[in-house]
Amino acid sequence: MKWLSWAVIALVVLWAAMPSLFTGYDPLAGVPAEKLQGPSAAHLFGTDAVGRDLFARVVHGSVHSLSGALVAVAVGLVLGTLLGLIAGSVRGVVDEIVMRIMDVLLSVPGLLLALTVIILLGPGTVHVAIAVGVGSVASFARLARAEVVRVRRTDYVEAAFGSGGTFAGVLRRHVLPNSLGPVIALSALQFGVAILAISTLGFLGYGAEPPTPEWGLLIAEGRNYLATSWWLTTLPGAVVVAVVLAAGRISKEIR
Repeated sequence: MKWLSWAVIALVVLWAAMPSLFTGYDPLAGVPAEKLQGPSAAHLFGTDAVGRDLFARVVHGSVHSLSGALVAVAVGLVLGTLLGLIAGSVRGVVDEIVMRIMDVLLSVPGLLLALTVIILLGPGTVHVAIAVGVGSVASFARLARAEVVRVRRTDYVEAAFGSGGTFAGVLRRHVLPNSLGPVIALSALQFGVAILAISTLGFLGYGAEPPTPEWGLLIAEGRNYLATSWWLTTLPGAVVVAVVLAAGRISKEIR
């Protein structure tokens, strides 16, 4: 079923890149006479409380969730890899200081850490993405540091130093490229985690402002109608779950 995971990610990327290919409805315009209609041929995911097509809102909302997840992964990947590279290559006191800070970050639940950053930066899609990225820095740093330490002990790295290679040159040409494999695999996994975290924070009201069709906000808007209009939360939630599971599967393949 590996192809199914790639198909899910490819479909969602196409939603974000070319939403008009998949739906002709305006995600912000509603028809009051068609409010709270169930899934049908006319409205695949039904309609919401003001008559907006839910499928159109999910499709158009994919760009907000995916871009936010990419920013979050980029923040965690760049900062975490840089800190892990410094700690694993310099060692000594620097290694101890960096890793103890990472241990403190890991001891704090990711969602709580993200909320702390949001309180400092303020709500908003970009700030939520940065906050989620900061919460993943420690995981990237520890993995990168472990890989750097492993690669530093290999014969070809010792030979590079012995043949007159500079510290920075050897790190750039040999250590860093050969340490990135597991880190890239973690990036794929963290992409799904970031989508889930961003959707959760959007559900709590820290993400995009209404009427922006962000996935977490869509689920939050439908919770008041869960007893009578199940599709408002179930179908956007199913999309989030599908993307998270697909990203996790792809991460295993890369690893």
